[in-house]
Amino acid sequence: MRMRRPLSVIAALALGAGTLAAGAPAVAAPASEPAPVAGPGGYTPPAVAWTDCSADYASSKLPFECGTVAVPIDWSNPAGEKASIAVTRVAHTAQPYQGVMLVNPGGPGGSGTGLAGLVTAIPNGGGAGYDWIGFDPRGVGESTPSLHCIDDYTNGVRPSYEPTTTKIEKAWLTRSKAYAAACRARNGAILDHMTTVDAAKDMDAIRAALGQAQINYYGFSYGTYLGQVYSTLYPSHVRRMVFDGTVDPRGVWYRANLDQDVAFEKTINIWFTWLAKYDRIYHLGRTRAAVSKTYYRVKAQLTKHPVGDVGGSEWNDMLLQAGYYQVVWTDLADVFSAWAVDHDEDALQTGYEDYVESADDNGFAVYSAVQCTDAKWPSSYAEYERDNRYVAKKAPFETWGNAWFNAPCLFWKVKAGTPLKIDGSRVASLLMINETLDAATPYPGSLEVRKRYPNARLIAEPGGTTHSGSLYGNSCVDDRIAAYLADGTLPARKRGGSADVLCAPLPKPVPEGVGASASKSVKQQEQQFSLRRQALGALAG
Repeated sequence: MRMRRPLSVIAALALGAGTLAAGAPAVAAPASEPAPVAGPGGYTPPAVAWTDCSADYASSKLPFECGTVAVPIDWSNPAGEKASIAVTRVAHTAQPYQGVMLVNPGGPGGSGTGLAGLVTAIPNGGGAGYDWIGFDPRGVGESTPSLHCIDDYTNGVRPSYEPTTTKIEKAWLTRSKAYAAACRARNGAILDHMTTVDAAKDMDAIRAALGQAQINYYGFSYGTYLGQVYSTLYPSHVRRMVFDGTVDPRGVWYRANLDQDVAFEKTINIWFTWLAKYDRIYHLGRTRAAVSKTYYRVKAQLTKHPVGDVGGSEWNDMLLQAGYYQVVWTDLADVFSAWAVDHDEDALQTGYEDYVESADDNGFAVYSAVQCTDAKWPSSYAEYERDNRYVAKKAPFETWGNAWFNAPCLFWKVKAGTPLKIDGSRVASLLMINETLDAATPYPGSLEVRKRYPNARLIAEPGGTTHSGSLYGNSCVDDRIAAYLADGTLPARKRGGSADVLCAPLPKPVPEGVGASASKSVKQQEQQFSLRRQALGALAG
């Protein structure tokens, strides 16, 4: 399930009234580093030895500290071999002290160490009372051991996604099987312990290493599922939580991917309609159908005659980003037009480097390890093919790209588990945000999780297509997040199964040279989108 890239930012308007969440008073500020306390299974990790690493995050201009937390690779054997979880901290600068705030960007496979800097994105100083804790989940980035399988696996030129011939189908099955085998051969015991439950236990070890009775948590995309698992396992260890782009726990993970394909078909067609509106700028077609025809024509040409690193599959992955983030619509429109109209090879290659190419496969390796072992996948390719062919008839844009992205799970060399039953009935407080046309984490998932968390509140943005778009400058959303983090303020919970607050999404972008210049909020979105992309690396497929 390709749930990519988050982070966000800045707004500063007054917030409307709400109700105060119970059970989350201010925390006594530590006079010194608290001693570690017991974590999962009674395991007490060593204290974090913090060192200044601000130079590694110089662009943030924040006082970053770095350290590690030792955790058992196998949580059923706490005394056994250890993994090292990389953690960062930006300490609180205001009173009252609110405790620690762990942040996860999603993926799975996204690095979260830079997200301690998310404190600057909270309006009105609402996050200043927290120690912001970023971390690389097990297997990710600076954590060790770090997963790798085939370093350049996700880079181009790859076979066509559409299995129109037996040759293409066999090529993808061979690639996928080889990737799964390489993961087994190249990684040690940790590959057998890469579930979301394992990562949630690591989070509780971070809490224990920091000497905290409770954590606060901000999760984006897959990070919302990690938060669901954590709060189900350790409800008394949760103080406040924010979920942005909530995963539906009913679909983990095979059904979720098929649902995602249908949702992306809708969002990409919304972008095609926008492109048609500005045909005098981009010259891609005057109707949605005409733009779609141009897209598929170019895709077929690049499949037959790749240009540099870009074939039809890379073309799909590049423009898929418009289905994730409204903020990139104009940039990707420029790339689309530059190639389709002007045959500008430099623009095409730059677009590939910006949106698809990755330095190595660490993010994809972790993504695969988690998705393939959290839950069972089809036992045969025949079932997999049947389901994807059925969905592709109504959702051709992304179905086969997503299918081959996840195909290593058909050959994974670790036995899959059973997803934890998510239960938020004992969680005191949760604030959720979701745009109703978010394709990566479709809106019904937020409604389902709201039902399972009786103390949750949901802010919905009707008609919005951006994935995990909080803190992008929408004051209706962001000021409510700030108030919640500052003092626990939540809106009243409505009866029934709907959202508790409706906020209009940010306006659609306007191409340069049409009407007014780029608004402040658009510039903020662009700045924060860049930061999120850095956090999640390249999870292209």
